[in-house]
Amino acid sequence: MTFADGKILLDIDGGIALVTFNNPEKRNAMSLAMWDGLVAALDAVERDAAVRVLVLTGAGAKAFVSGADISQFDAARADAAAQRDYDRRTAAGRARLAAFPRPVIARIRGYCLGGGLALALQADLRIAAEESEFGIPAARLGVAYSAEMVRQLVSVVGPAHARMLLYTGSRIEAREAERIGLVNQVVADADLSDTVRDLARTIADNAPLSIAASKRTINEVLKDPADRDMDAVRRAGASCFDSADYKEGRSAFLEKRRAAFTGR
Repeated sequence: MTFADGKILLDIDGGIALVTFNNPEKRNAMSLAMWDGLVAALDAVERDAAVRVLVLTGAGAKAFVSGADISQFDAARADAAAQRDYDRRTAAGRARLAAFPRPVIARIRGYCLGGGLALALQADLRIAAEESEFGIPAARLGVAYSAEMVRQLVSVVGPAHARMLLYTGSRIEAREAERIGLVNQVVADADLSDTVRDLARTIADNAPLSIAASKRTINEVLKDPADRDMDAVRRAGASCFDSADYKEGRSAFLEKRRAAFTGR
């Protein structure tokens, strides 16, 4: 499937969905139409009950997403009022991704900058090729990251590393990104696709209700205490213990065989 006039691609195979940011001539910079297309693609993935893992990636070898499409700045971000509308539309895409109920993996090769890094931060896991570069050039452009984007960055790397990235606007290499916790794993460029596929398959083969409960719990405990929905956490946990998958998991363990989970 395609969205945003082919700038967002969706492929589903074997319970794994792959969304590709397909704007390689601009190093996959995100236009407003691409943000709208991403929301549409996520809606399509969520409607497919067979999908257990979502992978995000960029087309070509040069970039995951290099940031916002700067060619739209004069029209879409000319002043504070225009910026508010721009933020509303892009925030909808980030919020939709943040609320996506299944595991999300960002497969990163090349540049992952600015809004592209904010997008990758909404994924549950980030796997990067060795030649990747990361950075937030807001200070070099005279723009500001939103409070939600900063909060997400701080939750991943902590305030000290967040300050370094935001204040300097400098880029860091993949190994440094791994050191500060910005990415989970760095692999050779040639191994990136296989590594992510194997990781996605491992997750997809596990119990979907258990993973959903873990994702919900992690997301809730990262919120301020007053904003946490602990009833939802308890419901998610109870659904695991009441499921056929729980019985299947116990049986498979005792019988020393691989469990066949159905998500029920």
